[in-house]
Amino acid sequence: MARRWWVLGALILSVILVGLDSTILNVALPTLAADLGASTAQLQWIVDAFVLVLAGLLLPAGALADRVGRRPVLVGGIVVFTLGSLAAAYSGTATWLIVARAVMGAGAAVILTVPLAVLPSIFDADERPKAIAGVTVALGLGLPLGPIVGGWLLAHVWWGAVFLINVPLGVLAAIGVTVLLPPSRESSPAPVDVPGAVLSTLGLVGVVYAVVEAPSRGWTSAPVLVSGTVGLALLAGFVAWERRTAAPMVDLALLRRPRFTWGTVAATTAMFAMLGLLFVVPLYLQSVRGFDPLGTGLRLLPVILGLVVGAKVAERLTVRLGARIPVVTGLLVIAAGLGWGATLEVGTAYGVLAGWLALTGAGLGLTITPAMDAVLGEIPEEHRGSGTALTMALRQVGGALGVAVLGSLASAAYTGRLDVSGLPAEAAGAAQDSVAGGMAVARALGSPALAAEVGGAYVHAMTVVLLTTAGLALAGAVLAALRLPARGAAPVPEREPVTIAA
Repeated sequence: MARRWWVLGALILSVILVGLDSTILNVALPTLAADLGASTAQLQWIVDAFVLVLAGLLLPAGALADRVGRRPVLVGGIVVFTLGSLAAAYSGTATWLIVARAVMGAGAAVILTVPLAVLPSIFDADERPKAIAGVTVALGLGLPLGPIVGGWLLAHVWWGAVFLINVPLGVLAAIGVTVLLPPSRESSPAPVDVPGAVLSTLGLVGVVYAVVEAPSRGWTSAPVLVSGTVGLALLAGFVAWERRTAAPMVDLALLRRPRFTWGTVAATTAMFAMLGLLFVVPLYLQSVRGFDPLGTGLRLLPVILGLVVGAKVAERLTVRLGARIPVVTGLLVIAAGLGWGATLEVGTAYGVLAGWLALTGAGLGLTITPAMDAVLGEIPEEHRGSGTALTMALRQVGGALGVAVLGSLASAAYTGRLDVSGLPAEAAGAAQDSVAGGMAVARALGSPALAAEVGGAYVHAMTVVLLTTAGLALAGAVLAALRLPARGAAPVPEREPVTIAA
């Protein structure tokens, strides 16, 4: 096998770390609450610390990779993520775990940026879609694999294992990248853009904090409004600074390239659909159907199968037809899969669920590979790190906003449909708070009728979420058909791919 494919393997291993960690923690939160005595607020910060640091450091991480060198920065990011995982595994308090999660977020910002940025330097235009498919599928695979791996570890080991599993993977990835990845960086590195780094970091943290907190605090609450407003103001200042400085951290002119902009929009739309699916379906399987975390994760496997098949098909279509046709087709398939999922009922057979999960996964694979190929093909070689970071930052904010909006939508649909008349005030409040709370109340009261009511209300909420994401995917398909060029209008100046075939 040519050496460049071994390089791809090392990059894929590093990306799997972040994809797996994005969802593996969800199944461990109840155990963390019991063993560490973590409050609800602390549990939220265990999740949010990772997300906020990741979002805030994406743009500086990409710019640093361009200036210092992508190989040393990626190795450093993997090491930071691995050490953070080790600290998280042996945390004795919730506060220490929050700090460790923040450290992991810093490493993840690098890992999400650099692997995609180096691919055009290693693979030519015909091989690039296959390489992109490998990296994007690895990231996507980690999302549904998280509950499976986490559920198995919690059933057989202690909760720290959900973090400790990252350590051997991180060591292997760091060694592989160090040995195999050829060096690449800007030929004439510009000075570090400190004001741009500060403005972008604080602005992204402010905006992402606002959208993450909005479902629980309320969209009009003071912390959300203040954080969101300050974050947007800082990002506006970042844009103004980048336009006037002689050595900008990010080349904002990329946003004027249709393939970059609309490829990013398409990839963000596809990930929005994935996050929406993973937001509502696991709760349906666990709370409504009664499966444990491991059983829930196993029943999400059709998403992985569809994702792999879709990405494989997209590789060939992208080389032959360009980006537009596979992207539009993929978004239409996503819309069809989610629309099919919206017909689900409380007692629907698993075969139906597996069918639409696989179809949606295929649409995801069809969309993300050509969309990211279009994006990477538009970024000049010397700005690959910062350009990739820009599209990942847009996807991160879009994903966080999507989950927040879908969470609020699901909550409103659930409470609006749930009939709690006749229940004591405390029981009614617990039932309206969440589907898990509703089922707990039904068990405590020994009321099958209430359990059926709660299940029906949640399925209604899930239907609303799936139809909303299907509509967004359909709108994305229309926009991609109208605005996304099949191929670049002109070649982007870049060096030839590094020859590492031997």
